Amino acid sequence: MQNHAHDKELIKKLNLKAVRVRKQIIEMLYHAKSGHPGGSLSATDAIVALYFHHMRHNPKNPGDPDRDRFILSKGHAAPALYAVLAESGYFSKKELLTLRQVGSILQGHPANTRTPGVEVSTGSLGQGLSFGIGVALAGKLDKKNYNVYVLIGDGESEEGQVWEAAASASHHKLDNLTALLDRNMLQIDGCTEDIVGLESTKERWAAFGWNIIEIDGHDIKQILDALHEADSYKGKPTMIIMRTVKGRGVSFMENNVDFHGVAPNEEEYKQAMKELDETEKKLMED
Repeated sequence: MQNHAHDKELIKKLNLKAVRVRKQIIEMLYHAKSGHPGGSLSATDAIVALYFHHMRHNPKNPGDPDRDRFILSKGHAAPALYAVLAESGYFSKKELLTLRQVGSILQGHPANTRTPGVEVSTGSLGQGLSFGIGVALAGKLDKKNYNVYVLIGDGESEEGQVWEAAASASHHKLDNLTALLDRNMLQIDGCTEDIVGLESTKERWAAFGWNIIEIDGHDIKQILDALHEADSYKGKPTMIIMRTVKGRGVSFMENNVDFHGVAPNEEEYKQAMKELDETEKKLMED
């Protein structure tokens, strides 16, 4: 895929998509009265960039054997993925307001047996990268040219399985595998560095044999450039370390661990939607 990251109209289009996805996340969680806003909002820009520009995928044929694959390892950020899948046309947007209801196709964590477009059921943290390795290795063995993208969390990276996967991926030289680390520095118990510190993240992943790219995870241009660079890099898997803000886009949720797994109440919902409406209006005027 060509690098169009300097196209101002494209950047504006994707930023608008991202704010609209954030509005849908807030709507979904408010109606569900449960869920995880913080990590969904921090991951939004990367997922938007992947689905609306970078990845090859077809909502009319979710099982296309030549599609690129996206795996949301931090499965509690499912609202971001669901909103993007609905926007992409995998299912009706009406389904979004059924989040977490009995019988809904949108469970609290992704379920590939229920939701069109979901590659694998996730939510038991630490497992997504291992699954991604299997898919990437299968692509190599089948001589397919698809790419695999796995979004992991920094709290999730305390899981030992993540590091077993990191070693395996570099051993097999899986250059068709890109991991994206949502480095928002917070997890349910507080600051990641107070619980099990990950610094220096770059040096750790490099020591496991990965190509490393560090970016602002809310800068669409940087995200697109990093994805393009990752696809072009040969001989190693790539880790894109994204510096992000938990709760991005909603002032009182930003860097606020209280909103890791708590849905907004009515007052908070109205305030969040007001802020996002203002952001959307400003983007449209620019």
